Parts: sequence; structure tokens; C-alpha cells
Amino acid sequence: MQSFLKEFKEFAFKGNAIDMAVGVVVGTAFNQIVSSFVNDIIMPPLGVLIGGVDFKNLQLVLVPIRKDALGKTIPEVAIHYGLFINAIVQFFIICLSVFIAIKFVNKMLSMRLPQKDQ
Repeated sequence: MQSFLKEFKEFAFKGNAIDMAVGVVVGTAFNQIVSSFVNDIIMPPLGVLIGGVDFKNLQLVLVPIRKDALGKTIPEVAIHYGLFINAIVQFFIICLSVFIAIKFVNKMLSMRLPQKDQ
């Protein structure tokens, strides 16, 4: 048991594990920023350009709202493709951001490290 705890302590406090934890926290915060950017900045003007459409509300109703025999409301069944479009836009913005960040880091590393003659 002592060996297991020692190994776990070494793993948990290595630079890589801590870096990964920081990356997850920063990534979560970045996701919230990108979500807001897409939903609040990108999609409203795009909706205006295509005729005042709010992408969040785009859906294909398969079964409309209805009442059962007792008068209880049964919610509609719908495919919310507008939310899917928002998710796709978010995905591409995140991919672009990560690509730019990696290019920047690689450029900084190549400037810092001495070039090897080939």
C-alpha cells in the first residue's frame, strides 16, 4: 500500500499532471467564452443576414404539443438543428483558436531553440 501511495503522490505532483489539470480548467473557461462569442456575437448578425432567424429556435417538429385523454400536456418532439448549427460553429472556432495557439507556440519555440545545421 505504501508503494501505491508513493507512486500516486509522484504522479499527482509531477509537472505533467498539474499542467494537465490547469489545461482542463482553462479549457473549460475557454469553452464558456467561445459559447458566448458564438451565441451572443456571431449568430445574431448571421441570423439577421438570413432573414431574422434565431438559430437557437430552428427546429423540425416531428410531433407537436398535444393533450392526452386526461388533458395533460404532452411536450413536442423536435429535432433542434439550430442548436446543432451553433455547436458546429463553436467547434470550428475552438479548432481555429487551438491551431493559432499551437502555431504561435511552435514559432516561439523555434525562435528560442538554436537551429541545427542540416
